[in-house]
Amino acid sequence: MIIVETKPLEEIINMVKDQKSILVVGCEGCTAITQAGGEKQAEVMARLLEMGLKTKENKEIKIKAISILRQCDKRIVANSLRPFIEDYEAILSMACGVGVQTVADIFEHKKVFPAQNTKFMGSHDRETGRFSELCKACGECILDETGGICPLTRCAKGLLNGPCGGYAKGKCEVGGWTHDCAWVLIFNRLKAQGRLDLFTKFRPPRDNQLSQSPRELGGE
Repeated sequence: MIIVETKPLEEIINMVKDQKSILVVGCEGCTAITQAGGEKQAEVMARLLEMGLKTKENKEIKIKAISILRQCDKRIVANSLRPFIEDYEAILSMACGVGVQTVADIFEHKKVFPAQNTKFMGSHDRETGRFSELCKACGECILDETGGICPLTRCAKGLLNGPCGGYAKGKCEVGGWTHDCAWVLIFNRLKAQGRLDLFTKFRPPRDNQLSQSPRELGGE
């Protein structure tokens, strides 16, 4: 999923303080799953903005919170927001950067503000509450050769042919030996699977054209 972090309230207030009315739009996709931007969080944000603008700016505004299924789907965005859009001067999106831009593309005449900082694609460990980056969407997946562990993402240096000389006791030197060395994890995984021949396989430098922005897939 896409992992986000909600911007500080003061930053959001500064972004929207000149607006007369705001539609706060949650997303029931990734940001709802991570409890950062779903229906409940959109409602809380609306109330915080209402109180914050009144306290800090001595200003009362018209504000409403709703949430839609996904903000990264143009048809869903158009159909879900069209009944509300003309009643509000601006939109505060609780989605990731993709959702913000999708809403802005559909309703070009409206100002759309981001409530989140988009961090990375990753997974959630419910026991620790930690979100971990696992994929960079490089466009050239080699997880079949590395035991399902991405070296491009989980190795701080993005090495493709084994560890550097900076690891100790299975830990990476980047970050002060607090994170596991990705290539030690890969070695252990492949060894357990009886596939260590893949560990010594040479991998040429990546073709960075595959991840050159902006990227598109499908369509006419």
